[in-house]
Amino acid sequence: MRGGLAAVPQAWWQALQSEADQPPAAPREPLRWGSAEIGSIEPVLSRLAALESWLERSGDGWEVRGADLSSALAAIAVVLRDAGLVRAWRDELLGVHDASGHAVGRIERGAVRLLGISTHAVHLAAWAPDGRFWLQQRAFDKPNDPGLWDTLVGGMVPAGESGLAALERETWEEAGLRFAQLEGLARGGSFLTRRPSAEVAHGYVVERLDWYRCVLPPGTVPVNQDGEVARFEGMAAREVARRLQQDEFTLEAALILRAATAGTA
Repeated sequence: MRGGLAAVPQAWWQALQSEADQPPAAPREPLRWGSAEIGSIEPVLSRLAALESWLERSGDGWEVRGADLSSALAAIAVVLRDAGLVRAWRDELLGVHDASGHAVGRIERGAVRLLGISTHAVHLAAWAPDGRFWLQQRAFDKPNDPGLWDTLVGGMVPAGESGLAALERETWEEAGLRFAQLEGLARGGSFLTRRPSAEVAHGYVVERLDWYRCVLPPGTVPVNQDGEVARFEGMAAREVARRLQQDEFTLEAALILRAATAGTA
């Protein structure tokens, strides 16, 4: 049912994996709130005068000041935006967690990479019954990876929402589909990416990605609802392999396609 990607050389996959797990391009120092380590920053950011009210030197890193973490992070995000460091302000809050995964606060999405705060994303890999991959091409005005090919559905998990609830919402917003329309919906796996941000100077990506798989029944065609998708296509494995090697896919989508087709011919 699911076409493999044997045409993609093993060396290409290895290079992709290396790209997904890279150390920071410049030294970073821990960012903490109390005893919880919540992210990291490049020392150059700590020298912004407007941040002196919100960051305090503590050992080998920096501690966020204030009794309420979310309020302090909101103020820090505004400082970073006003300094011209936030590439895209989203008006969307993401959860901030300690090393054990417990939620300790919230922050504007546009500031997370600068602060090295871990994020959580969900994706849906989908196939047609004949084995073609159902894929989306991201809108050309997206702030991240515009125009690149992606899994059928993908999005960030906002604060206060579970991963599965976020996937259900994104499946409607991006593809106009309800879970009830999907065949064989199941969890596929999870992985972590760590790498310098390609879009945000002084930024570092730490992201957990959970992905799911399904089949779209015959006659089911995705229709975008939120304007964030340029088009959808049912793509044969040979074409997917060609476009992968031409770097026409997001890194996350490429990793998922690799995991989803492992062991198939």
